[in-house]
Amino acid sequence: MPLLGGRDGGGEWGDCDPAEPRNRRTRTAAMIEGPGPDGTSGGRLLVDAGPDLRQQLLACRIATFDSVVFTHAHADHILGIDDIRQVNRTLGRAIDAWGTRTTLQKLDDRFDYAFIGPTEFFFRPALEPRRIAFGERFETAGLSVEVFRQDHGVMDTLGLRVGRFAYSTDVVNLPEESLAALQGLDTWVVGCFQHRPHHVHANLDRVLDWVTQLRPRRTVLTHMGPAMDYRSLLRDLPPGVEPGFDGMVLEIPDIRGL
Repeated sequence: MPLLGGRDGGGEWGDCDPAEPRNRRTRTAAMIEGPGPDGTSGGRLLVDAGPDLRQQLLACRIATFDSVVFTHAHADHILGIDDIRQVNRTLGRAIDAWGTRTTLQKLDDRFDYAFIGPTEFFFRPALEPRRIAFGERFETAGLSVEVFRQDHGVMDTLGLRVGRFAYSTDVVNLPEESLAALQGLDTWVVGCFQHRPHHVHANLDRVLDWVTQLRPRRTVLTHMGPAMDYRSLLRDLPPGVEPGFDGMVLEIPDIRGL
């Protein structure tokens, strides 16, 4: 599964070493790919479409995906929607866009032209809205996806679980029912913005507390700010916890989740 982004530092390196290429982070996104027959690649689910989407897809040599899920409607997770039109052209069809009622409404308010059906030449993106509520499960791209509520301080966001893999970005608190949904993980990708407490993002101590409680085999930090230097984290983090980086590929057992 290519992990398509970490977190942009706004042009300031902070504590990050600019000579370390894994500190060069585009906006947070991920591609979840299920297994196909005979070990071939299966369906692909894009998680969020930020303003770096085109760059990320080109860097990872991904030409198409089957559907997209939006964790929430903040700009750094949705402003790449226009670049989905090239995927529409390649596939020759509209693409399912999953999200909560609130998120889909905000997307329609800002990108109404993307939700009015396919067009002959796909000069604009074409998305089919698919509403999902917290605690529900949906099937797409050959994957069975469970979604759960996350507290992002100013709004709720979607967390995702597929088999024994889970993805939690833009979260500062997890309610008890969501912690229950995260039991028994093999691999967890989780947002960790900085060392000090933050009002809308989990800091390192909070993430490590969750890891102690949930005990996934492997935890990968994403959505990191300029205080989170890759090599320093790699040196200091406990076993089983590591920083992510752009283009990172994670092999997940039981990723299909069906």
